[in-house]
Amino acid sequence: MSKKKLSNKEIRKRASKIKLLLTDVDGVLTDTGVYYSANGEEMKRYSIRDGMGVERLRKLVDVETGIITREETEIVSSRALKLKITELHLGVKEKEKIIDEILRRKNISVEETAFIGDDTNDVEIMKLVGLSACPKDATQFAKDAADIVVANKGGNGAFRDLAEIIISAKLALKTKKEPK
Repeated sequence: MSKKKLSNKEIRKRASKIKLLLTDVDGVLTDTGVYYSANGEEMKRYSIRDGMGVERLRKLVDVETGIITREETEIVSSRALKLKITELHLGVKEKEKIIDEILRRKNISVEETAFIGDDTNDVEIMKLVGLSACPKDATQFAKDAADIVVANKGGNGAFRDLAEIIISAKLALKTKKEPK
């Protein structure tokens, strides 16, 4: 059963509170494709736009990003290192079980946390955070659990879509608070 989608006003309100945006990898930061060479070496395709979203979140609105994935590959670690993502959790089968530890350590609340995922293993964590999203091509399970279904597909700017929603909401809130 799908949950009721949020109004644009409620999305902006929730997005303005975000301090940490967590993401899945396959199907969000990648296009779900996995490539193997004759030697069995794995490759993944990442969107440069999503990387810029990580940077813009950090520089414009001081929002940290993190990765929680079932994957345990050097490729994911390398991408996180390139993007200066230090909140990296590899090999996590039940993502919802790690959220409390992250929030306690960072001293933030669930309302200050967002997550973007695309499949059944993301649904439980999506139910726990203040703002959840999924790519346009996510499974129906993820779409039903998400507060927002973003415009782009996984690996093609889906993370960036959510990043820009958060940036816009936080900048709008900041502008309202500043004296004129």
